[in-house]
Amino acid sequence: MPQDMQTLQGLLDTVLEFAVAYGFQIAGAVFILLIGLKVAVWVGAKAQSLCEAKNLDVTLSGFIGNVVRLVVIAFVIIITLGNFGITIAPLIALAGAAAFGATFAIQGPLANYGAGLSIIMTRPFIVGNTITVRGASGVVETISLAATVLRGEDGERITVPNKQVVGEIIINSDTNRIVETNLCIGLDADPDDAINVIRQAVTGSLGDTDAPPPQAGIHDFSYGGVVIGIRYWAPSQKYFETRYAVNAAVYRALAKANIKLIPLAHPAIITDAIPDAAPPPSTD
Repeated sequence: MPQDMQTLQGLLDTVLEFAVAYGFQIAGAVFILLIGLKVAVWVGAKAQSLCEAKNLDVTLSGFIGNVVRLVVIAFVIIITLGNFGITIAPLIALAGAAAFGATFAIQGPLANYGAGLSIIMTRPFIVGNTITVRGASGVVETISLAATVLRGEDGERITVPNKQVVGEIIINSDTNRIVETNLCIGLDADPDDAINVIRQAVTGSLGDTDAPPPQAGIHDFSYGGVVIGIRYWAPSQKYFETRYAVNAAVYRALAKANIKLIPLAHPAIITDAIPDAAPPPSTD
């Protein structure tokens, strides 16, 4: 029992000696770390708000704010480790070797991050734009380093990995989408009258908008009729709702004007007549 008490006393003496020797150093390092983290968050937020005040894109502003915050945190960690006499050069070498080895294991995510950085810096689209890429269409809701999130008309979230965006053909129509519709009228109807009726119906259905005026004209020719093309802009979040409403308005306007629709046949193709080949000479 006395031996156990001596062991415990020795342990307490060691702890007290360590606390006396390094207690203030540890407390100071923890204090510097906590204050540094607070400062990093504050500086990052200030950098982001400054970029937003300069009318920079919200995604780019957030990216710059995060970079500034990470840089400040890195300096705080270096100062904290320096208080303990720890040299960071071996840690940097170890981190570099680990990053080199991890590159081969996480090529997919790294490709997304590199593509996300390219999107943020080049800004082919921004939050709020309507884009179509690789068959997906929607309003850009979030642009992160890993993926771009689109919001569809029905509220669905469409997540597109950034490596699937960079290098592809991107259709950016800001906040609207183009609607293209074809219909066929008979040869007995006047195309000009039909075009005027259609244009008035589309304009009345859309109401006052900032989009360009709708277009209507002779798009093509078909056997037994004339193909009328219609083009107009619809809000991205109400694309199908607007399209169905305009189609109904056009149908009612044509019916009221006694302009009948006919099935859309193949476009008329005019070719030169090919003369029949001469019969082979008789061998009789």
